[in-house]
Amino acid sequence: MKSRPLGKTGIDLPILSFGASSLGAEFRSISFDEAMRSTRTALDLGMNFIDVSPYYGRGMAEIMLGLGLKDVPRDSYLLCTKAGRYAEEYFDYSAKRMEESLHISLQRLKTDHLDVLLLHDPEYIRLPQVWEETIPAIQKFKEQGKVRAIGFSCYPLKTFNTILDHVEDDIDCVLSYNRYTLQNTSFVSEILPRLEAKGIGAMNAGPFSARLLTNATLPDWLKEPEEVKEAARQAAKACSDRGVDIAKLALQFSCEHEGLATTVAGSANPDNIRKWAQWLDEPIDRELLAEVQAIFEPVKDLGHVEGLPENN
Repeated sequence: MKSRPLGKTGIDLPILSFGASSLGAEFRSISFDEAMRSTRTALDLGMNFIDVSPYYGRGMAEIMLGLGLKDVPRDSYLLCTKAGRYAEEYFDYSAKRMEESLHISLQRLKTDHLDVLLLHDPEYIRLPQVWEETIPAIQKFKEQGKVRAIGFSCYPLKTFNTILDHVEDDIDCVLSYNRYTLQNTSFVSEILPRLEAKGIGAMNAGPFSARLLTNATLPDWLKEPEEVKEAARQAAKACSDRGVDIAKLALQFSCEHEGLATTVAGSANPDNIRKWAQWLDEPIDRELLAEVQAIFEPVKDLGHVEGLPENN
């Protein structure tokens, strides 16, 4: 698996990483065996950076991942977890909770350190707490050798810019999701130049945009506007007419950008993970890509409100 540097951290990430949210049964019921085999399959295929959070499965994803990594040499994989969000409506960004969260995550993951720690979905809180209390708290974890790199993950571009205005000299990396896809490239056009100027690492997640860019039935909870969903259905048909799964094009496109250290995709199905690795070994169909991008042009970069209205 090809790798790229994560900003100035000295950490190299595979261009495709394993998202462990599915191990928390976030999207469907899974078996213990599926969780174990998915983790090992991802590692075997070179997806040795794993992204998780205490929010996923309300702790279950971290526990399952810790079990899946049992007996795997710690220096053979890289771990990222998050802090700050713990349930649908439960957020705690206090310094005290940061310390507790890190301690619990390390226990669940059966390790003594993290490679990356991210603040999770700060768009749901009053943002000044992030730079006044939370970032100073997690900076101490770096000094203690418990964390190698720190940053935050969110969706709204306004939240990215507001937080970066205060902490861009104090963090190492950020993670964006559903913002560098076939339909929405706003993270790269509006945020990435700022990050590159400071040497802050950029990570991408959600190449399939919550199933929008797949042939699966769109979930009821998908927040994208109806015109985006309709364009996605047209794009999926255009791909199918050429015998291509739109998910393949979506993954290839997201992983191709040299400015993104990695793209995170998650599944508890080992067959899906093997298929993704195979897709990355194949050339992208430029003609089909142009056709799909033309379909999405009228709804390009249209997103949704996430978190508090004032943070969007």
